[in-house]
Amino acid sequence: MSALSLTKTRLRAGIWEGRLTGAPHEAGAPGLAAYHLEQVLEGIKLEAVDETHDAWTVKVPLPSTILSEGVQTVLVREGAEGDTLAVITLVAGTPLEEDMTAEIALLRAELDMLKRAFRRHCVETA
Repeated sequence: MSALSLTKTRLRAGIWEGRLTGAPHEAGAPGLAAYHLEQVLEGIKLEAVDETHDAWTVKVPLPSTILSEGVQTVLVREGAEGDTLAVITLVAGTPLEEDMTAEIALLRAELDMLKRAFRRHCVETA
């Protein structure tokens, strides 16, 4: 188990950003790698943030070539064989839109059922 912790901070303009903690600055930037379908993604950058708390900003550029229908996953790992520190999930495509529409319809139906049950409960206990 790694002593490093990587937390997502944002995804903007095709660059996933996170905050890495637990890596002392004296040792230099830790070796991180990003993988998509077992292929290394180039361009990952680490910038020192706070030397007193051993914090780093991690930037992973997500190339347009990995965007396609369905769910794509990028893993950020400590080195080549190290622990997985973060999982970046990208979802796109028409089938997903249909799935989301069906899920929203189901949630609305469940919410309506709960509203009716709550109103019935309020009338019975009043």
